[in-house]
Amino acid sequence: MSKPSEDTLIAERPVGASRYDTVRLSHGSGGKLTLELIEELFVATFSNEPLKELTDAAILHNPGGRIAFATDSHTVKPAFFPGGDIGRLAVAGTVNDLAVMGATPLYMSAAFLLEEGYDMDELARVVRSMKVTADEAGVSIVAGDTKVLERGHGDGIFINTTGIGFLPDDVQMGVAFVRPGDKVLVNGTLGDHGIAVMSRREGLDLAVDLTSDVAPLNGLIAAVRAVAPNVRFMRDVTRGGLAAVANEVVHRQAFGLRVFDVAVPVNEIVEEYSEMLGIDPLLAANEGKVMMIVAPDEAEAALGAMKAHPFGREAAIIGDIVVKPEGVALVETAYGSRRVLEMPIEEQLPRIC
Repeated sequence: MSKPSEDTLIAERPVGASRYDTVRLSHGSGGKLTLELIEELFVATFSNEPLKELTDAAILHNPGGRIAFATDSHTVKPAFFPGGDIGRLAVAGTVNDLAVMGATPLYMSAAFLLEEGYDMDELARVVRSMKVTADEAGVSIVAGDTKVLERGHGDGIFINTTGIGFLPDDVQMGVAFVRPGDKVLVNGTLGDHGIAVMSRREGLDLAVDLTSDVAPLNGLIAAVRAVAPNVRFMRDVTRGGLAAVANEVVHRQAFGLRVFDVAVPVNEIVEEYSEMLGIDPLLAANEGKVMMIVAPDEAEAALGAMKAHPFGREAAIIGDIVVKPEGVALVETAYGSRRVLEMPIEEQLPRIC
């Protein structure tokens, strides 16, 4: 008798059941196990239409118009890293989740889980960073909560943020609008955040300064949409890197996505240290990068708007949507050879956001 396939075993499991007895680090990596956990436990259990869309923010309908609603938790270690800290990360991450839905972020809440003994000066530094980033993004932090855990049970500081933004009725984006021939863009170099955080965590002596790209992208996104109203799809490139987002786009779709490796912007020091650490920059985390899929006749205008913005000066058109192979993300070299851009499974860099 042949052994049942993994897909068959998954299909036969009851709702909420998992093939793992315990939560693994990889369940938080943004890759295949994260998607399984979300689909097979959270979506299957909570089961409602906004949740089933699996977008960065839920679109909710009310008499005054549509709103986008997003939440995110932040556990980055260390809490302070080159170019940012957990406070800037918490605000920018939620702002970006709203902005990639086409929404205008306006309000946020912030909940702090603090370990007994956490340095009060560091906490004040985090809070001030959140305020600066919120002002930069044009959002107000209007509600919050604080809990303190016993010493040894909290690892310093965790932050949960929730954001609300308003979404015009004429904004329509998503995988359903993607078409073969559309162009794929990113607003700059990939992997900066992951390598910057890892360098501080592991005490690496980088030959040149490398800082995280963490930033709120709602201004850049608004500038692009002003000149390219037919943006088909947007997603901020965070855990799991470009590989995770590319695979989410083609998952169960009748088209594929092709990335040209020579077109992908990667900082030279990121390339060097990624090779040394055995990390693929296309799988490394970012916190100030967005991948957009744009109608082909608007791609150059979108690229120009990105390059004119401080957070998009190294933007590039890195690929396109292809007819075949369906449901697959590919990387194509300058010599025409191809490899599958696999959905990440194991966590390359834990506690990165």
